[in-house]
Amino acid sequence: MTMKPRAKKYRVRSSGPLNDSSAAKGKTAKGVNGEVSDAREVSVEQEIQNIRKEGLTGRQLRMARRVAQKRGLKATSDFDAVRLLRAKGVDPFQRNNALISQENKPDETEAKTQLPQTVPLAKTNLPSTDVDTAGARAKAILNIQRDIARRRRLKLLLLFTRLAFFILLPTLLVGYYYYTIATPMYATTTQFVIQKASSQGGSKLGSLFGGTGLATSQDSITVQSYLQSRDAMLRLDREYGFKAHFSQDWIDPIQRLDPDATNEQAYKVYKKHVIISYDPTEGIIKMEVIAADPDTSVLYSNALISYAEEQVDHMTARMREDQMKGAEENYTNAKEELDQAQEKVNSLQETLQVINTEVEVGLLTNNISLLEQELLKSELSLDELKSNPRPNPAKVAPLERKIETLKSKIQDVRDRLVSNSGNDISVSRRTSELRRAQKEVETRTMMLEAALQQVDNARIEANRQTRYLSMGVSPVKPDEAAYPRKFENTILALLIFSGAYLMISLTASILREQVSS
Repeated sequence: MTMKPRAKKYRVRSSGPLNDSSAAKGKTAKGVNGEVSDAREVSVEQEIQNIRKEGLTGRQLRMARRVAQKRGLKATSDFDAVRLLRAKGVDPFQRNNALISQENKPDETEAKTQLPQTVPLAKTNLPSTDVDTAGARAKAILNIQRDIARRRRLKLLLLFTRLAFFILLPTLLVGYYYYTIATPMYATTTQFVIQKASSQGGSKLGSLFGGTGLATSQDSITVQSYLQSRDAMLRLDREYGFKAHFSQDWIDPIQRLDPDATNEQAYKVYKKHVIISYDPTEGIIKMEVIAADPDTSVLYSNALISYAEEQVDHMTARMREDQMKGAEENYTNAKEELDQAQEKVNSLQETLQVINTEVEVGLLTNNISLLEQELLKSELSLDELKSNPRPNPAKVAPLERKIETLKSKIQDVRDRLVSNSGNDISVSRRTSELRRAQKEVETRTMMLEAALQQVDNARIEANRQTRYLSMGVSPVKPDEAAYPRKFENTILALLIFSGAYLMISLTASILREQVSS
């Protein structure tokens, strides 16, 4: 049986460029005519689709078309030009590939060929075995869904792994420490208030606020600051061994203080274990002392209360000392000034030789009166003698001399009383100076009495305590550990780790988005 030779089939390929729309139309027409593409055509289309997905720019595609034309490659589209160049091992986007020598240029006659040419088909021009059916599409969709579900499970697994590593594991470690390792601490709570003693006198406004916390708020804040200071910690360590207590071996390593710890390290532990707060509305100071055993907690609490009482006494003692010192100084000065005034009076009496100026003035006044009376009698007697027609000169002359003597004497006494004569000081001047000195003595005497009264009042105020500490809640030995708060601290650690992980995740997502954009 003779077999007929199989006729060769030829397909027409246009030498001119074809755009994507024409290729798509040809593909559609082929599908409409019922022709089946061979494997070579399917592979070519698959390569072109892959090149499309690369996102090449229009400039790159035009460059690839020019390079393909200069190398004599017949490309049906820009993407086909890229495929053909890559098949030849040529990078279509290198600039040196765009410059081709004249010897590599195709023949002008070949370049001018515009007619369709017949190209023999490949020997493997067989119909494809892949049939696009509804079952195949459903199978592909199912595979895609399974792949999506697998990716979701993988992402959830990675998420739970990160949560377990960054949140759950640290929280479990913290909870293990609080429930198993942490040393129980005992707390002693104390409340006290600083009160001011009510004074006998004072204004109504002062008595209005005297019993409230406003009158002692400054003292309360001062006591609070002292109890939270390094001085109180050092004194507590000297007297009761604060560092030695928290350096014991049976305390867990996190809460334990090194045996050779510095004062700053000990002060950090002191601030954590001695918590003091002040309520300004009620004026109450609340203190909580935490220690590794209840007896030590009560001991430290009583010691700090005694320190607070001493601080209050110290603040009021300074004020009392200042009051007593000022009152005693005023009394001493008043006494010295009184002595000086009295000494001045004595010196004036010795200098003027006068015991009492009033007595001396009275004597001089009496002398003047007597002399004037004698002068009046002498003048009357002289007038009687002169009334005779022939007075006796022997009697008249003595009377006239007596009258002149009396007048001169009266004038001397008057001058002695009101004016200075030679080195003598007038009685009136001596009287005024002496009276001024005596008034000074009286004034200094009154000032001395007032200073003495002030000293007595200051002594009374000094003997009476103006500030004192009143206990509201006395320290009681605890029978159960107050710290650590296991459940609360574990939940707090969980929230802290969750917040930190959330912040880090958000920051990483934002940075990744910024870098990718």
